[in-house]
Amino acid sequence: MTYAPELEGATTLVDYLTSHGVVPSIGHTDADAFTTQASLAYALRRMSAVSDGAAVPTVTHLFNGMPTIHHRSPGPAMACLRAAAKGEAVIELIADTLHLDPYTVGSIFELVGANNIMLVTDSMAAAGLDDGTYQLGPATVHVNDAAATLGSSSAIAGGTAFMRDIFRNTVQAGVPFDQAIRSATVVPARTHGLSDQVGSLAVGLNADAVVLDKDLHVAEVLRRGTWLA
Repeated sequence: MTYAPELEGATTLVDYLTSHGVVPSIGHTDADAFTTQASLAYALRRMSAVSDGAAVPTVTHLFNGMPTIHHRSPGPAMACLRAAAKGEAVIELIADTLHLDPYTVGSIFELVGANNIMLVTDSMAAAGLDDGTYQLGPATVHVNDAAATLGSSSAIAGGTAFMRDIFRNTVQAGVPFDQAIRSATVVPARTHGLSDQVGSLAVGLNADAVVLDKDLHVAEVLRRGTWLA
């Protein structure tokens, strides 16, 4: 669940989430760096107290929905990067070339490592569909050339890419194939407590696999041991 640590009741919310096995995720926030750092540290302590210690808080689509980094006002993004670099948070990246420039994606992988990054789509109802007008909750979203924006503004309203696109863009950004794979599979499974079911090709796990061609497009899909048509 995404929360803004600067809002009243944020600490109580973290207590409630962690006590019910819900991963707290910082995002859509205007918090300063120190407030963000303190909240991530608190969430980590609470998660460690109620789990096996492997669980860490997450960061909802880093850089989007938060102030940009400024050298005199580092903001939440800088605190999130420092926590991820220490293995104390997992940051989400929307590598669709719209939410993040490919150079940024490659840089973040080098800074914090694939084991602390979770690739996400942030996709809404228009994913895979033609340009046009769609709904995102109560909001009207216009999609033009795969870019979803709110109403008549230029504010980004979610994504329209599939994970196959996110993964391919990540590799094209210069991230080594094995690292991109880890952030698209192993890390999400671990973050959601599903490593005993999915995320890897191993005995005892679900027989799920996506086969890619040489251009990193989906060629075949195996779902629970059955090849899909």
